[in-house]
Amino acid sequence: MFDAELRPHRSLSPLGFWLLMAVVSVLCFAAGLVFLSVGAWPVLGFFGLDVALLYLAFRLNYRSGRLVETVSLIGNELIVTRRFPNGRLREWRFAPYWMRVTLESPLRHDSRLVLSSHGRRVSLGRFLTAEERLEFANALRDALARWRELPRTRPS
Repeated sequence: MFDAELRPHRSLSPLGFWLLMAVVSVLCFAAGLVFLSVGAWPVLGFFGLDVALLYLAFRLNYRSGRLVETVSLIGNELIVTRRFPNGRLREWRFAPYWMRVTLESPLRHDSRLVLSSHGRRVSLGRFLTAEERLEFANALRDALARWRELPRTRPS
């Protein structure tokens, strides 16, 4: 009845990243050569260090972008799965009949989206914008409401 995959957004494509690194490298090398020509040779090394640190920062950012959270309403279970950038997998299973979807208000950039049932809770979509969290929370609430309206002999 419901299946969603949440991923962090990265606005710079891999090609854009390589183009940016090429431009920064050329500019830093050119500036370093100017300093080298006036006798300030250590500055060239610091420009190289700047490029290396910028590269490392982007690589770490892209690595964190591999986080994936999935929410699936299948049969009598709501399954939340989080795949971390290192490949580790964590899974939560909830009874959808008792599921509460809570979004902290007032809605701000750091408002938390929490799924809870029977004392267990999981926070989702920390990387989403506040509006995206609200949209996801409403879609999940609607899916849970539709699921609860299905004919059953008793709640699970």
